Amino acid sequence: MDYNFKKFFMSDNSNKQDNKIPKGSGPNPPNDNFDWSKIIRMVFGWGAVIVAAVIVMQVFRGSSETYTEIPFKEYVNLLNQPENIESVQVVKSDESNYTFKAELRKPTNVQINGKTVSVKAISVFMPEPLIKSQEEIWQAKGLDYTFVKESNEWVNILIGFLPWVLIIAIWVIIMRRMQGQGGGSRGIFSFGKSKAKLITPSSKRVTFKDVAGADEAKMELQEIIEFLKEPTKFQKLGGKIPRGVLLLGPPGTGKTLLARAVAGEAGVPFFTISGADFVEMFVGVGASRVRDLFDQGKKNAPCIIFIDEIDAVGRHRGAGLGGGHDEREQTLNALLVEMDGFEQNSGVIIIAATNRPDVLDPALMRPGRFDRQVVVDRPDVKGREGILKVHTRNIPLGDDVNLEVLAKGTPGLAGAELANLVNEAALLGARKDKKKVDMIDFEEAKDKVMMGMERKSLIISEEEKKTTAYHEIGHVLVARMTPEADPVHKVTIIPRGRALGVTSYLPIDEKHTYSKEYLEAMITYALGGRAAEKLIFNHYTTGAGNDIEKASSIARKMVCEWGMSDKLGPLAYGAKEEEIFLGREIQQHRDYSEKTAVEIDDEIRSIVTSAFDRAVKILSDNINLLHKLSEELLEREILDSDEIERIIRGESLPPVQKVDNNNANADDVPEHVKKLMEQRSKQDVTRTDDAN
Repeated sequence: MDYNFKKFFMSDNSNKQDNKIPKGSGPNPPNDNFDWSKIIRMVFGWGAVIVAAVIVMQVFRGSSETYTEIPFKEYVNLLNQPENIESVQVVKSDESNYTFKAELRKPTNVQINGKTVSVKAISVFMPEPLIKSQEEIWQAKGLDYTFVKESNEWVNILIGFLPWVLIIAIWVIIMRRMQGQGGGSRGIFSFGKSKAKLITPSSKRVTFKDVAGADEAKMELQEIIEFLKEPTKFQKLGGKIPRGVLLLGPPGTGKTLLARAVAGEAGVPFFTISGADFVEMFVGVGASRVRDLFDQGKKNAPCIIFIDEIDAVGRHRGAGLGGGHDEREQTLNALLVEMDGFEQNSGVIIIAATNRPDVLDPALMRPGRFDRQVVVDRPDVKGREGILKVHTRNIPLGDDVNLEVLAKGTPGLAGAELANLVNEAALLGARKDKKKVDMIDFEEAKDKVMMGMERKSLIISEEEKKTTAYHEIGHVLVARMTPEADPVHKVTIIPRGRALGVTSYLPIDEKHTYSKEYLEAMITYALGGRAAEKLIFNHYTTGAGNDIEKASSIARKMVCEWGMSDKLGPLAYGAKEEEIFLGREIQQHRDYSEKTAVEIDDEIRSIVTSAFDRAVKILSDNINLLHKLSEELLEREILDSDEIERIIRGESLPPVQKVDNNNANADDVPEHVKKLMEQRSKQDVTRTDDAN
C-alpha cells in the first residue's frame, strides 16, 4: 500500500530544430537548399575519375596507331597503291557491319571534307553486302588481310577498374565511421571541426510566450537579449555584457526550452552544441573543436553559443581515478581559455545548461566565464498553472476543466512532467471519442502519472481487498483528524503501479520549509494504515512496508540532519562522503560515538512509535467512522474529498445503481457500477475490465 508523500527535494529537453552551417557563415545565411561547395566538390571529383579512366584507357591501348576514318573514294584511291599498304584488319562488329583498318608504310595525303590530311593508318566503314566484292579486290591486289571480331574494350577496362573503385569506397566509409560520422559534406578529415549548429529564422521559433513557470530566469535572459539589441543603453553607464550564463536546475524544468526561447527572441546568430559533441576517440579533437566553435562565434559576433549538458566536458580536473589520458581536461582547458583567456571574445555570449552543478570545475564557474548562475527550479503552484495553460493552448477543453485545481494537485512536478500529463489527458479523451478533453480525463491522467497505471488484470481475494480498504481509510481518517496534515484529495483501492491502494493529498498552499509539527503529522498519517490493521484485524501485513520506510526516513532526517530532537540538540550527525565520479554518496562517515549512535536510534524510535500511538488513538476514538468509510470504499472503490466529508458529517451518499446486464444499455451504466457488478458476479475477483 502506497502513500503519496510530497517531495522534499524538487528536480525540457527540447528537440533542437536547427541547420548545420559552414564555417564563417554570417548572421543571415542564405535560405536556399543548395550546398554549392558540395556540388563543386562533386563535379571536380567525378571529373578526376573520368580523366583517370581516359588515362587508363590510353595505357591499355598501348602504342597502337590511331586510325583516321576516310571517305570511301579515298579508300579506292589507296587500293590503287597496294605497295603502300603494310597490313589490313577487317573488324566485324556486333551489328554484322565491318570496318576496314589498314596501316600504311609511309604517310599519305588524303582529302577529308575538302581538307588535305596526312595519315599513317586509315579506317573505312563497310556494310556487310559490300564485303564480298571488296574481298575479291583485296585478293586481286595481293593484300595481306585478316578478319577479327571487335572486343568490348570499355567493358574490359571497367572490369579491371572495378576493384580499385571498391577499395576506395571502403576506405572512405571506414574513415567516416572512425570520425564518428563527422565527415558528411565537410570531408573525411574534418575531425577537429566544430559540430555546432545555427538556429536560423526559418527554424520553428520558440519565444518567451512558450515558457512559463520560470519568470526570474526569463528576466535574466531578457536582459541579455536587450543588451544585444541595444548595447548603448547599458554601455553609456559603463556596463559590460555578461560573458556567460549558467542555467542550473533539475531535469525537466525547462533549461533547454529557455535556451531555445532566447534563440527565438535574440535576432542574432545562435550556435548550439552538446557537451558530448566535443570529445571523440582521437586525442586533441575536443580542444580543436572548442577553438573552431569560438572562431565561428567571433566571425559572427555578436552571437550566442549554447552548450547543453556542459557537465559532460566541464567536470573537475584531477578528480578522476585510475589514471588514463587527459583528453577531457585538455578540452576543458581550451574552453576555459576561449571563454576568458588572454584574448578577449567580445560579443560572444555563452549560455550553458546542466543539472549537475556540483561536478563542474571551479575555474569554469567563476565570474568572467559564467557571470550569472540562473536557477531553473521546479515551478510553484502559480508556475504550474502557467505551464498547464501553455500546453493546453491547442487542446479543446471542456467547461469543467479547472487548471488551478490541477496545479494544486500536482506538487513537485516539473514542466516536462506537466506536459506529459496534458498529453496523457488528450490521449484518454481521444480514446473515448470525445470532442473535448474534460476534467475527468485530466484527473485520470494525473493519477496515471503520479500513482501509476491501473492494474486491471490483478486478481485479489475479498479478504485482501477488505484489508486494503481499512488500511487506506486509516490514512484518510488520521489525516482528516490531524490539524497539521494536508487535506485528502482522493482514496482508491484500485491497484495502481506496485500499490494495492493509494491515498492522495491536495496541499492547501505551497510549502518550501517544513515545521516539526508538520513532519510529525506526516509520520502519523503515514502510519495510519498500519494502525488500522492492528486495531481491526489485530495482525500486520507487508502492505505498510513503504509507509514505514518513509516514516523512518523522515524521522532520521529530523534527528540527524534538521536538529529537531530536544534530547540530541541542533546538531548534524553523520558526514556524507561524496565522490562525484563514483556515484556520489558511497558511504556515510560516523563522526559520533557509539553512545550517541544508541541515542540517535532511541530518538528515531521514539518519534515513530509516538506517531503510531497517536494514530491508533485517533482511529479508536473514531471507530464508527472507520467502519463506515471502509464499507463505502469497498462498495465504490473510489472516494473523493467531497464524499469523504459527507460521510464524516453523517450524510448518506447516493446508492450505487444496480442495472440488469441483459437489458441495460452499456453506455448508460456508470463506470463504477459496471465494475461493482462484475466484482459481485465473480466471488474471488475484485476487478476485471474497465472499458474506456
